[in-house]
Amino acid sequence: MTTARPQIAVEGVSLCYRLAKQRASSFKEYAIHWIKGALVYVDLWALSDVSFEIARGERVAVIGRNGAGKSTLFKVISRVLKPSHGSVAITGSVAPILELGTGFDAELTGWENIYLNALLLGHTRREVDQRADGIVEFSGLGELVHSPIRNYSSGMVARLGFSIATAWQPDLLLLDEVLGVGDVAFLRKCKERLEELRSGGSTVLFVSHDPAAVESSSDRCLWLDQGRLVADGPTAVVLPRYLASAQ
Repeated sequence: MTTARPQIAVEGVSLCYRLAKQRASSFKEYAIHWIKGALVYVDLWALSDVSFEIARGERVAVIGRNGAGKSTLFKVISRVLKPSHGSVAITGSVAPILELGTGFDAELTGWENIYLNALLLGHTRREVDQRADGIVEFSGLGELVHSPIRNYSSGMVARLGFSIATAWQPDLLLLDEVLGVGDVAFLRKCKERLEELRSGGSTVLFVSHDPAAVESSSDRCLWLDQGRLVADGPTAVVLPRYLASAQ
């Protein structure tokens, strides 16, 4: 009997940032400190020995205070950042929405950014041609899709990014603070789309500070605090513990 491979396997992941202690008012001042060898660094461990596995089809929320390491963890899983220690193994295709505007060009229109973003996700132009109209319809942008992204609100950017990333069935969908942006009607559409993806076999991993979104859209929570995994378990168990600690 063979055991199915997890969709994500994170093992002993730690990530350290080296920060200069000196405050430099300009790049020139920083360069002078660097040339003189006068820079002093401190280590900031954004993640410390984080380990977990996620099975195919799970809906998992990552919770924690600001600065807990949630976004850093997503960047490591997406291979935007390389961990200082540990490893991350992923099975299948990944569709990440890491930050609002990631993968978008502010000077291009929403329509042009649909092609740019989808191509970055690995889709062909023919595939985008077939889905572009549906992406616009789901986003609800209408004729605004022909305006430059720089004119969009954060909610409009989030709607477009989510619409592109979920227009195809990814093996793994990563959402960083997307479910907390946008109006109530679009949030309802997001939840319905996530349930469709899950029914189709997609694994969904998302960050949210909205307890209602976590409760309704996840079955499991990973609670991070100061870069460490404090708790990992059913949402009904972990979320109340986190909310109690925040009070």
